[in-house]
Amino acid sequence: MKKETKVKSIKKGHIDWIIFLPVIGLMLFSLVFVYSASAPYSALKHQDTNKIFIDHLIRVIFGIITLVIFSKINYHVYKTFAKPIFYFGIILLVVVLITPAIHNVHRWIDLGIFSLQPVEYMKFAMVIYFSHLLVEKQKVIKDFQETFVPFIVWTAIICILIALQPNFSNLALIFLIAMIIMFVGNVNFLHIICSFLGAILAGGVYLFSAPYRIARIKAFFQNSDSSSAANQAEQVIAATKYQAEQALIALGNGGIFGLGPGQSKQNHLFLPESHVDFIFSIIGEEYGFLGLLCIIIAFVVIIWRSLIIAQKAPDNFGYFLAIGIVVTLAIYFVANAAVNTALLPTTGIPLPFLSYGGTAILIYAAAAGILLNISSQANVYPLEEIYLKEDNKQK
Repeated sequence: MKKETKVKSIKKGHIDWIIFLPVIGLMLFSLVFVYSASAPYSALKHQDTNKIFIDHLIRVIFGIITLVIFSKINYHVYKTFAKPIFYFGIILLVVVLITPAIHNVHRWIDLGIFSLQPVEYMKFAMVIYFSHLLVEKQKVIKDFQETFVPFIVWTAIICILIALQPNFSNLALIFLIAMIIMFVGNVNFLHIICSFLGAILAGGVYLFSAPYRIARIKAFFQNSDSSSAANQAEQVIAATKYQAEQALIALGNGGIFGLGPGQSKQNHLFLPESHVDFIFSIIGEEYGFLGLLCIIIAFVVIIWRSLIIAQKAPDNFGYFLAIGIVVTLAIYFVANAAVNTALLPTTGIPLPFLSYGGTAILIYAAAAGILLNISSQANVYPLEEIYLKEDNKQK
């Protein structure tokens, strides 16, 4: 008997480092940005300039851990558990409506050590479930009853629950994401257009059903002077206009090269929500146009590589899932930048990976981890070939 040595070749996939590094970089640099933007407000509210920064630091650490963990989980698992993941999101949207209001709205579930924002979870839960539905419905993808009705019913349920919070900005963006996913999945285009037109009509009625939303629209289209605000409606318009103006002042202060790290003037309680929804403006003030350009390039690289991952995904589920994630990321990034530059009415949209907030950081990190796992199976990055020796006995 003699031994025969065989060599077995195994290809091991790599995550896409061109996505991993920018995401990690954005999350780490957010520590510097949030500290600078929040220090004066933190000192006023908590009598500690470091309180908000420490909270954000902990969340970023958990976010990085989440990113790594989700990058190791085979993305096909989400196809198996798509329904429970989605139904849990629906439950959260219902639960938040019966919890005590925070700042007169029902957007957060207070869990004691942190607050959960269901809409942040729901937007990616919807992406997972809709990706699963698209795979299941491919044979009848153009059928109205079999395919379009389930999609539009679930989309309507999500939007109605978000409208009841109320939260018009997230409602509009999530509806847009749903429509794009259906379009990418080759759902009947005429059905999509009809539902989109119907949504514009319904959304218009909802938009003008609340005085504060009307005030935001008026503030966007007209000038107002807070000193001459005679009634409550005018005061809301003036306050909204003030926030947008302060954001533009921050960007103007920064110029090309910025005032320097920690030198922001608008963070001294001039610009409300400077460490959350308007951190884009503070970055522009301290690091200038060049600093914002670096941020924009990082997002463009992430989006570009994500589209490559989607194109090379090994199956339809991976393709739809990657597209859904990158569309969500791109829409929220563009919306936040547009609000900060007064191209859209003032509204509460956090900047992905950079704004202060617990739920958003963890959810975006998990979504990026899913993208990385798809990339490891899509041969986007060169595969490493491992050779294993096997000893077989031969007579």
